[in-house]
Amino acid sequence: MGSYIFRRLLLAIPTLIGVSILVFGMVRLLPGCPAVAIAGVHATPEFIRQVRQDLGLDKRLDLQYFLFMRRLIRGDIGISTRTSRPVTTEIWDRFPPTVELTVASMLIAMIIGINAGIVSAVKPYSIFDNTSMFGALFGVSVPVFWLGLMLMLLFSVILGWLPSAGRGTMAHLILPSITLGVASAAVNARMTRSCMLDVLHQDYIRTAHAKGLREQVVIIKHALKNAVIPVITILGLQFGILLGGAVLTETVFAWPGVGRLLVDSILARDHPVVQGTVLLLAVIFVFINLFTDLLYSLFDPRIRYE
Repeated sequence: MGSYIFRRLLLAIPTLIGVSILVFGMVRLLPGCPAVAIAGVHATPEFIRQVRQDLGLDKRLDLQYFLFMRRLIRGDIGISTRTSRPVTTEIWDRFPPTVELTVASMLIAMIIGINAGIVSAVKPYSIFDNTSMFGALFGVSVPVFWLGLMLMLLFSVILGWLPSAGRGTMAHLILPSITLGVASAAVNARMTRSCMLDVLHQDYIRTAHAKGLREQVVIIKHALKNAVIPVITILGLQFGILLGGAVLTETVFAWPGVGRLLVDSILARDHPVVQGTVLLLAVIFVFINLFTDLLYSLFDPRIRYE
């Protein structure tokens, strides 16, 4: 197990280097000049040149990347050109709201999606199955920003039950977590149903029924445990994507998370924050994928990583 983890971490190094090159290059291709954004459109050319020099934008691109990586190895992501605060501080202030929203959305996706998929597989082509699969199709197809606006219109404007935007109380978390969790729940429901249908027709399931085991024991202990591996893969990917910042959801509900920070930094040409945020999210995604792979052995003893 230890050697497998070590190999995976070594393989992550070229991945992160590739991500850093792509992010560094794409940020430089954005229209507009960060020096002009900082100095102002009415600044003199001399002052703009001074700002470019202070930011190191007057150097060659390869030298800029080398200096960026040298600071990164020392743990220095840089200083925000928009707020003059360390990038790590900017990200750390926005990270807890994103984790909070991600965990709430994943709980909704797991509870609704997995349970709906199990019941649909146990009772295929029933009214519940047809209704839940239609709901799953709707959840996958509906745009996130439209769903968020409709929930805001219904529960905040018309009914006045929940706040429409911001973060402060548990009530503020309900609408964005539902908006973000609906699509994930739909994917989980369809994946769980598909995997369960394959497992429920296996010989060992018929043997378990023939032994007189209760229906709940057969479904949970025998069927679900053997069908859960693809579902775990989907859950790991979803958690990484959601943690990477639900940009549309955080923007619609004015949620002060990493996704909104990334959008604001792109609009402000804040290169250090954009680069630091994307690199941090890439590192998190690598570790989430590694953790997901390690979970396989807990549910399926045949999977070993020696």
